[in-house]
Amino acid sequence: MTKKQNSKLYDLEDRTFDFANRVREFVKKLPKSIGNMEDGRQLIRASGSVGSNYIEANESLSKKDFIMRIKICRKEAKESRYWLRLIDTHDESEQETDRKYLLKEATELMNIFGAILAKSK
Repeated sequence: MTKKQNSKLYDLEDRTFDFANRVREFVKKLPKSIGNMEDGRQLIRASGSVGSNYIEANESLSKKDFIMRIKICRKEAKESRYWLRLIDTHDESEQETDRKYLLKEATELMNIFGAILAKSK
């Protein structure tokens, strides 16, 4: 692997890490309700799973394993979008802005993993 390819690999690791961190900060600021607590837990799990599965994909033992891990990354990014849509911000403008950013990032990650899948097959 060339140095340039290697840096791109880690850029996506950093990006997925930042996504999971931002999700955690977002959830901390949410209004406390039963729905937000449950949806927030699911969102935290899904967002963290995007990056952890990407790291696993980079350490995969076979092409088949790599493809499966990337599919899981895409699935978890899609699931993160779902939970983000369910969370109730009580129309707080700062939280709505954060949610829109996170929805956009989850969508972009989903598209990136979809493109990786298409090129890997």
